[in-house]
Amino acid sequence: MSVNIKRSVILRSIVTETLKKELHDELQEAIREIDARVAQLEIGTRAYITDLQRSNIQQAMAVKKQVEAEKAKQTDLKEELVRRDKMVQELELDKEIVRGQLESQVEVNVGDNLAELLSGVEIVTKDDVVVDIRTIKPGEADDETLTVVTRLDEANR
Repeated sequence: MSVNIKRSVILRSIVTETLKKELHDELQEAIREIDARVAQLEIGTRAYITDLQRSNIQQAMAVKKQVEAEKAKQTDLKEELVRRDKMVQELELDKEIVRGQLESQVEVNVGDNLAELLSGVEIVTKDDVVVDIRTIKPGEADDETLTVVTRLDEANR
């Protein structure tokens, strides 16, 4: 009897000029999305707050405070993405970076060493082509690896 379970797979990429450009472009797109979101927030709430001030000044102030808090949150997120973009530009060519985490299925049978099966797998890519698949034993993880998150939804966590 066997059981299939999920395990984590680390996705690594070897830094190339193509990867650096791709990461830069993704970060710039995320920054543009934030700028558009802030502009939409300002435009969409300006008239509403003005109208609300005529009937309920306290509620208008509360809404204005919420809008300012959201703008500050978006500004902080934008600054983080700008910081990450600078890090991307400084990446050394041919170094490995962690791009994210995936899941895979592994078959577990009676007598298997569970620690080894769950210890980890890494997929290494170079310009989106898989160049290596590694099994990582417990305690062998490389803790000095840079993780670059570029997608807005991941950065917004």
